[in-house]
Amino acid sequence: MKNPIILILGLCLMLVGCAEDQKVKEEVQNINVNVKVLRFDRDFAEAGPLDIPGLKNTYPYLFPAQYPDSVWEAKLKDTLQVELLYEVGKAFPNFNNETQDLELFFKHVKYYFPNISLPTVVTITSDVDYNNRIILADSLLIIGLDNYLGQDHKFYGGIQKYISFGLDKEYMVSDVAAAFAKKVNPYPRDRAFLSQLIYYGKELYLKDKLLPLKSDAIKIGYSQEELDWAKANEEMIWRYFIERELLYSTDTKLAMRFLDQAPFSKFQLELDNESPGRIGRYIGWEIVRSFMEKNNVTLQQLLSLSAEEVFKRSKYKPNK
Repeated sequence: MKNPIILILGLCLMLVGCAEDQKVKEEVQNINVNVKVLRFDRDFAEAGPLDIPGLKNTYPYLFPAQYPDSVWEAKLKDTLQVELLYEVGKAFPNFNNETQDLELFFKHVKYYFPNISLPTVVTITSDVDYNNRIILADSLLIIGLDNYLGQDHKFYGGIQKYISFGLDKEYMVSDVAAAFAKKVNPYPRDRAFLSQLIYYGKELYLKDKLLPLKSDAIKIGYSQEELDWAKANEEMIWRYFIERELLYSTDTKLAMRFLDQAPFSKFQLELDNESPGRIGRYIGWEIVRSFMEKNNVTLQQLLSLSAEEVFKRSKYKPNK
């Protein structure tokens, strides 16, 4: 039987955590944000050749100066472009639900990063450029809606399943949060595997705070089954990293094996095909969560700490 004092302390910590979460929720709801959304995809779909100058005036950043108007006029008539715009219009006849998600996200951004200026949201089509589905500049958030039509959409037939899985609107705001994280979470100069684990762990912990209503599976881009596998095998994964002395290795192949998007992680064992890709990010996430549970630091302070300090102070022990 567990020590009753430990149980009481655990219960107290849980109650304090719930009270803090409720306080944040109430304060976030009182933050006013005005998310401005410009539907360039719809404006272009409904345009004719005579509308090109007006579109260029409204969206100058989407019309490179070296291209004459004839290029855009031809695009208006291109059958593939017309079909692409039609499919996007069908999937996103309005942007109401997505705007609500973005508003809640930006409220949390303003709560934790009050000095951040909110960008204007511009929706476009990008010829299914899924590697650049979200572009976040200082004043613009550009979202390629043709990358969120659903994993089984006909446009994604030639794309590998582990990539097309994330081409669904339910992952959109998580992708936006990942783009924001890159603005506030500096990539480590240290090439050690541990530094990369913690870097991605910080990114996912940012999602914990900025997307509190989203599931862990959505945050990391897993199916629920993949997330369950990661949880069930956390101790085995950690033991593998420790026994092979990977934490302080600078082997560049480790990123490809355990951090980059892939159909599965590469332990070079029989279980590889069962594992989800990017499993190192999951481990980094759990380390950062352990650190934040045991240390009274702000989100900004977390982002400024070295991987080594986060790791040592996390006293991380994998779930068994």
